[in-house]
Amino acid sequence: MTHVLAFDLGASSGRAVLGRLVDGRIELEELHRFSNDPVLVGKRLHWDVLRLLHELKQGLLKAKNQGIELGSIGIDTWGVDFGVINEAGELLGNPYHYRDTHTTGMMEQLIEELSADTIFERTGIQFMPINTLYQLASLNRNHSQQLIGGKHILLFPSLLRYFLTNEMYNEFSHASTTQIFNPKTMDWDDLLLQTIGIDRELLGEVVQPGTQAGKLSDEVCDELGIDTVPVIAVAEHDTGSAVVAVPSTERSFAYLSCGTWSLIGTEVQEPVINEMSQSLNFTNEGGAYGTFRLLKNIMGLWILQESRRAWEREGKAYSFPELVQLAEQAEPFAHFIDVDDDLFLHPGDMPAQIRLYLDRTGQSHPGDVGSYVRAILESLAFKYRQAFEQIERLTEAVYEGLHMVGGGIQNTLLCQWTANALGKRVWAGPVEGSAIGNMAVQWIASGELKDVWEARRVIRDSFPIVQYEAQDAESWNNAYKQYKMKTNIK
Repeated sequence: MTHVLAFDLGASSGRAVLGRLVDGRIELEELHRFSNDPVLVGKRLHWDVLRLLHELKQGLLKAKNQGIELGSIGIDTWGVDFGVINEAGELLGNPYHYRDTHTTGMMEQLIEELSADTIFERTGIQFMPINTLYQLASLNRNHSQQLIGGKHILLFPSLLRYFLTNEMYNEFSHASTTQIFNPKTMDWDDLLLQTIGIDRELLGEVVQPGTQAGKLSDEVCDELGIDTVPVIAVAEHDTGSAVVAVPSTERSFAYLSCGTWSLIGTEVQEPVINEMSQSLNFTNEGGAYGTFRLLKNIMGLWILQESRRAWEREGKAYSFPELVQLAEQAEPFAHFIDVDDDLFLHPGDMPAQIRLYLDRTGQSHPGDVGSYVRAILESLAFKYRQAFEQIERLTEAVYEGLHMVGGGIQNTLLCQWTANALGKRVWAGPVEGSAIGNMAVQWIASGELKDVWEARRVIRDSFPIVQYEAQDAESWNNAYKQYKMKTNIK
């Protein structure tokens, strides 16, 4: 039986997942899982992109060694990052990690030059210092050798796809995250590119999800001893793929893709670019099949992940289930943080950054690890409520609840607290949302599924969905008021 293979790379780990359709159900097999660890070289933080290519090849080898016939392959990754290719087709330098500090101050500089209104009106993208716009501006204005010798800029999934196929295409859902793509013209924005000194030819053609964007190259096939396979440009932004996999029965729904980042939003047919969406700092990222993702990027479980690393450096190793158990035992609503504060953007001693934030807002310090974890998770849940209410205002809709997908839903405490904070139901599942959405686009491209709505029905029938009911409404409502007051969030 023919399988599809989804390479799904998040900011902390990646996986190669096989999928097949059997009697209207999806069967999954995780072939290969690997960590995705940034590498600090001097003061610069990079992605280990060649190691990631090696891991993709390991996934292909494991499929071969099991005698599996592949119908197609798709790749999705996190957003905004990229690599630069020279005239000879070789990678120039290690791609920067979006948490590197080389963009510091660049967002403010470009806003001063162009105005926030101009940038948002032309892109509809949330202002974040990590955006590709500011990364490219920083490289160009600092005379980076990468750009001086560069002939092609490939966004991260397109870069990995290029390594496998020798074909260069950037894909729409990923291109839309850059803050240099204009969703009205559906092309790269000339004014922004001219301002940062980037030739549009470097960015090349943008293809839509579902496009065949090459086949495994002869070099890759010879190296691995495998037959060539079509490579589909899926919704290559991992959230774009995750939204395809939201198992909603309604055409209007709210979702939260939960992992290192939390992305909460809704699917719309046209970008929502107006004064309200700009003032709320929402984003309009491309989706599959003519849709846009009206959403808010929230720092997510990064703060917990980085805190765990800090405790490990002190010789205190905790599993994530252990941290959740400690949080459950800690005093409720004792400390509140704005998870999107710039203090939490870069790697480092995250518990120390939390203490610094608490000092700045006149709050006491947590007394133990469980109290730190509880502060992070409760604050995340309240941030979700704030964004959920803003989505309802922007769309003038009322959503019955929130669909949560992604690896973060394995934290059942966070799911329950999100339901409590919202005062609404939460439906959690599937866990492998991005990989499943990646597969769904491949199956639609091959004609095995008719459209995204048939895909969502099949996904809903294939995977368990856990429903969480809101609890203890009065306590959570009172605590939400404290959260807004302590964090100065309106």
